[in-house]
Amino acid sequence: MRINIRLKKLVGFMLVVVMTSAMMLAGCGSSNSGASTGNAGGIKILYSGPPSDTFKQLLMDGLQEAAAEEGLTLDIGAPCESVNDQVEQIRDAVSSGYNAIVCLPVDRATALQLEVVAGDLPIIYVNGVPDEQFLKANKYMAVSSYEYTAGEYQAEYVWNKLGKPSSINAVILRGELTHNAAIQRSLSVKNWLRENGVDVNIVFDDTANWSVEEAEYVFNVFLQTGQSFDAVFCNNDDMALGVVEAMKAAGYDLNKIPVVGVDATTAGCESIAKGEMQFTVYQSAVGQAQMAAQVVKQVVKNGKVEGLDGLSEDGLYVWVPFEPVDASNVKDYM
Repeated sequence: MRINIRLKKLVGFMLVVVMTSAMMLAGCGSSNSGASTGNAGGIKILYSGPPSDTFKQLLMDGLQEAAAEEGLTLDIGAPCESVNDQVEQIRDAVSSGYNAIVCLPVDRATALQLEVVAGDLPIIYVNGVPDEQFLKANKYMAVSSYEYTAGEYQAEYVWNKLGKPSSINAVILRGELTHNAAIQRSLSVKNWLRENGVDVNIVFDDTANWSVEEAEYVFNVFLQTGQSFDAVFCNNDDMALGVVEAMKAAGYDLNKIPVVGVDATTAGCESIAKGEMQFTVYQSAVGQAQMAAQVVKQVVKNGKVEGLDGLSEDGLYVWVPFEPVDASNVKDYM
């Protein structure tokens, strides 16, 4: 098909206008938009979150699908590298006609700042949960999985795998230190073991920011100390996979020293099936996304949330259950 020069210029101009508008809406740069087939009365929502990793990408994909199913219009804001980026993105959303924000906070401690900027717009936090003082039923709610449970599942598996010892030398690799999952999963591992009479000696505790590569690097640094260890508890599968690679290269027996993660990602489950990682905890990105979309729809249309599975009595949370995964059931999650 031939297009004359004048038409080409017109098309180019229109493309620039569209791209510029998208950048203004995103607040942190350009954005990728996912529009639904319905409109649920014209409900338009913005997802605001930090740069992607394996789980965050699953969450965003799930949000796009869930929004379409619920008849919502969803825009995925460009990744926010800082709190200031996220503040500006939400500020732009207020002036751009959005009805609500679905937010994975860059730093959950800044929830009050985000809420002040959002004004009358409800914020539904997903996966990253602010402190309870910053939540309010039917306006500032959190959709996530109860992080303590993930750590407890990890601790119970490792303890049984090691033959129910009276003491354990443990390594912990955490995600982003400001994320509630990094705090609560790590704490619950130690608490569960101590509550069951186990003397826990944490020989190494550091962050690898959810990253395969960073975990491999950090764990290799630990190995240079020469300290003995019985198990490695990782806050997510990607970090566990990095540890697996470091241990394989160093000649450790992965059957004797369990490496455990969280999320039950495709790569994590494949590692378990191969006999490398031993255990993970399924965190449903799809489930969290579906619940977040349903909460937004009810808040905007009805002004209140009710009748949802996992809704807490105080109306502040919607909990999506974790599920333990090991070699005996990993095929169900692949």
